[in-house]
Amino acid sequence: MPEYDVLSIGNAIVDIIAQCDEAFLADNGIIKGAMNLIDAERAELLYRRMGPAVEASGGSAGNTAAGIASFGGRSAYFGKVSQDHLGEIFTHDIHAQGVAFDTRPLQGTPPTARSMIFVTPDGERSMNTYLGACVELGPEDVEADKARGAAVTYFEGYLWDPPRAKEAIRLTAQHAHAAGRKVSMSLSDSFCVDRYRGEFLDLMRSRTVDIVFANSHEIKSLYQTASFDEALAQIRKDCRIAAVTRSEKGSVIVHGDETFVIEATKIHELVDTTGAGDLYAAGFLHGYTKGLDLKTCGDLGSLAAGLVIQQIGPRPRQNLKREAEQAGLL
Repeated sequence: MPEYDVLSIGNAIVDIIAQCDEAFLADNGIIKGAMNLIDAERAELLYRRMGPAVEASGGSAGNTAAGIASFGGRSAYFGKVSQDHLGEIFTHDIHAQGVAFDTRPLQGTPPTARSMIFVTPDGERSMNTYLGACVELGPEDVEADKARGAAVTYFEGYLWDPPRAKEAIRLTAQHAHAAGRKVSMSLSDSFCVDRYRGEFLDLMRSRTVDIVFANSHEIKSLYQTASFDEALAQIRKDCRIAAVTRSEKGSVIVHGDETFVIEATKIHELVDTTGAGDLYAAGFLHGYTKGLDLKTCGDLGSLAAGLVIQQIGPRPRQNLKREAEQAGLL
């Protein structure tokens, strides 16, 4: 039996979230809806200019790890923080969520990563991320017992930006597959896909990755097409399982010749889309590791995503297991 349901690997980031208007994005040269990588100097500049903010531990795969734990799953995480104030915040928060996180912190510089997230009135988030200590994640941080002991390893495509993280991912995948486990990834961002299209396709086609999570923009970017249906037909051939989210249109899951159309969860108010894809992956993977059918896995993902977009911040505030039980999904 696996010791963990899901091992998530990602950039360990503290989110600093503030609301702003469209003019602020234009005035500061921020690409709306994207994850913009920035250096330390720009991080300081944007921090000075942003309004009242909420600090919350984030990072895409970290959010997924917290979501798995909230569903009652056994969740573990690899990610690199520095031994500083933000590193302590991240470590405290992920432990408090019930996630096993034992990656050794970095001594000295660079500092723990942070992402300034600006949320416009339409709920769209524009991320400006200084990777800091994240870039130091490497193969020496791979805990073989966790890699072999997790039913599914899940990593974020953003990890292809820091070079040594690729080595850590490939090593973890080797351990996982040697133990008969599955490996999954999120494409993360359409700009990220543009940077690493060939490598992402190779991960899928080589069966290094078994399950892929994407949104409609990312999958169209991956196959360089304006047609969602065409992109879906392509990814159906390239990986075992793909779950593709479509915002208010719900999601589509493909597995061989099978297709499952999942409805979006009805919401009262869209507050902040930060973490929607991360929590969808958490719900899906929790169902998957419990042996549930793919339709129910998608419904669990839809539920978690629908709950998180009605709050500020990417970590679930409700008990997702209780919410899923009330919805009749668990």
